[in-house]
Amino acid sequence: MKAIVLTKYGSSDVLELQEVEKPKPKEGEVLVKIQATAINDWDWCLMRGTPFYIRLLCGLFKPNIPIPGAEIAGRVEAIAPNVTQFKPGDAVYGDISECGFGGFAEYVCVPETALALKPDPMTFVEATALPHAAMLAVQGLVDQGQIQPGQKVLINGAGGGVGTLAVQIAKSIGVTDVTGVDSSDKFDMMHSVGFGQTIDYTQEDFTQGKERYDLILDTKTNRSIFNYLRVLNPQGTYVTVGGDTACLFQVLLLQAIIRIFSNKRVCLVTLKPNKDLDYINKLFKAGDVKPVLDGPYTLSEVPEMIQYFGIGKHQGKVVIALE
Repeated sequence: MKAIVLTKYGSSDVLELQEVEKPKPKEGEVLVKIQATAINDWDWCLMRGTPFYIRLLCGLFKPNIPIPGAEIAGRVEAIAPNVTQFKPGDAVYGDISECGFGGFAEYVCVPETALALKPDPMTFVEATALPHAAMLAVQGLVDQGQIQPGQKVLINGAGGGVGTLAVQIAKSIGVTDVTGVDSSDKFDMMHSVGFGQTIDYTQEDFTQGKERYDLILDTKTNRSIFNYLRVLNPQGTYVTVGGDTACLFQVLLLQAIIRIFSNKRVCLVTLKPNKDLDYINKLFKAGDVKPVLDGPYTLSEVPEMIQYFGIGKHQGKVVIALE
């Protein structure tokens, strides 16, 4: 089968399209013929081997994950013994980041627990855009943020996969006042998915503005936590789903202390892959959520598209179609 193979850390030229052996499912696994996959921050970090914790998790001097790719959508081609949830021919999708990655390939073997049935109205390309970003959005807004109708919400990094889904989820809950922060070239798209106000981060620092928010969902986390606290309402909540390592460590270190001395809450999402796919499926079927797709591109374009993702010019999810 064809796959994008990573043998060393570096820029996009370390990724190569190669012929590799087609995997065989072990007990409890299914073999999926991949129809679509998507690019995530995991892939950008894994390719470069930065931040440093990536090397601690994935190999100090060279990556021990040969094929990146965290999200897949496709059809079950074969099942191993003790698989009970799926049968050959089933359309499935899921986040496979906790079971070895491998999404940038024509086939992958994963435990059945990493997959869910794809709803019929959802295309494979739409399906692969949802598992990782939508789970971060739901777990950030609902589980940690405890979002409520009528709140004033700001999403930082609003034009990417998480942000474009988060605004739609917020709207479905009854939140009408959502501000998005990103570059101005994404504003037309951002307004189309529900953002009422937009801020160009290259021209304005929202943490120095006069507006106050009940909930901030941050996909960038590139400032001191005290900057974010400044623009929260007295009982507001700040939730981060990722960003600069030093800033994330500050959130972990200070969140309990901030709670003691303030009514404001600071939270860091620890992703639970695929946990809320049923919830997202219901929103999709109701027409309340539709992923913004950048692409689809081809498997051979994955190295170029990871570089494109890394510079942050993409809109919504960067998706790859294999057929």
